[in-house]
Amino acid sequence: MTDEPPLRRRAAENRAEDVPSPAETEPQDGTDEPTGGPVPLTAPRDGTPEPVATPGELDEVVARFAAGTGPVALDAERASGYRYSQRAYLVQLRRAGAGTTLIDPLPLPDLAALDAAIADAEWVLHAASQDLACLAEVGLRPRRLFDTELAARLAGFERVGLAALTEQLLGYTLEKHHSAADWSSRPLPESWLTYAALDVEMLVDLRDALDEELTRQGKSEWAAEEFAALVRNGARPPRVRAEPWRRTSGIHRVRGARAQARVRSLWYARDQIAARRDAAPGRVLPDSAIVAAAELDPKDEKTLLTLPGFGGRSVRRLARTWLAALDDARHLPDDALPVTPTVEGPPPPHRWAERDPVAAARLARCREVVVRTSGAHQLPAENLIAPDSIRRLAWQPPDEITDDTVAETLRGFGAREWQLTLLLPALTEALHTP
Repeated sequence: MTDEPPLRRRAAENRAEDVPSPAETEPQDGTDEPTGGPVPLTAPRDGTPEPVATPGELDEVVARFAAGTGPVALDAERASGYRYSQRAYLVQLRRAGAGTTLIDPLPLPDLAALDAAIADAEWVLHAASQDLACLAEVGLRPRRLFDTELAARLAGFERVGLAALTEQLLGYTLEKHHSAADWSSRPLPESWLTYAALDVEMLVDLRDALDEELTRQGKSEWAAEEFAALVRNGARPPRVRAEPWRRTSGIHRVRGARAQARVRSLWYARDQIAARRDAAPGRVLPDSAIVAAAELDPKDEKTLLTLPGFGGRSVRRLARTWLAALDDARHLPDDALPVTPTVEGPPPPHRWAERDPVAAARLARCREVVVRTSGAHQLPAENLIAPDSIRRLAWQPPDEITDDTVAETLRGFGAREWQLTLLLPALTEALHTP
């Protein structure tokens, strides 16, 4: 999307207004005037706060945020890739009149009092779906929400990361080099805390800029429906997969039910260890090692340890565990081996032409409607309607195809009213066309 004049004006105004710290506006070339380019955001305007870690400190935060005004910016840091759980290891908040606070949820796992203090406020998050579950674990559940990433997608921005949007709309650059850090480690370095505080520093300003742009494009009601759906879905527990071991990377190379049983046995042995250690499963045993062992089926420690992924000291110490898992799979009766799972819903689209050419043609027409409509309104096709919804509709349309029955079917798949308004009756016609 091109940068419209209102956005350029806002960026210029922000550079001319209060900046977070004098160091951020010092010219880098020895001149007396700023260069006019994006301003590096290197420190919170009020300084980097120490994490709140005691009940008394939390009580002060609750009182301060209850007395604050306007939306509340929130973010959470997890330790994906390091820990088994997806819990929050740091929670960041900022509100006008309350400033920025960082909360350590390890000693303070229940933030229900803070939740009550900001219950009536709009919560502003970036990519909210990534954080809502871990925030709910500590008692933080929004009633009203503004997701800056989703808003940017609806507004048609090509780059929707927090740093990219902050630079384009507000004129500040953010560093994102600590995003993959191990946030479970303690103590947290000050540079990490600064990074975490900056994630909420400009979030409300970004919300205002995006809200202005959505209003200009006539998409505010669309966004409101999407945010309300996020609030509803965020309160639901994560879906538990029936056979999570089937998502092992590289499993497509493993042929035969017996070999797949070895993948399953190794996967669950690893999962138990990872859960006990609170370590990311891939740090206990990489997926590539599971696949290699499933393919070769080593029967002794010497052979096992020659396989890729089994050379590390911690992996070698568990050699007997891995061999026992393989042995369990080896002695399973045939009727206990994995079977091809029953796939819910339509088959993969590449098989439609062979199985049902009429449905394949229907899907092509429906997809064309989605692509044409998303292009006309400058938003990603996947945000206009979930691709799976279109596949299900095309594979098994309602018996009587009308705008009402198509709308009812799509609502059952989770479609929002703004999406139906844009897509009907073109989808109905696409389903009718022979």
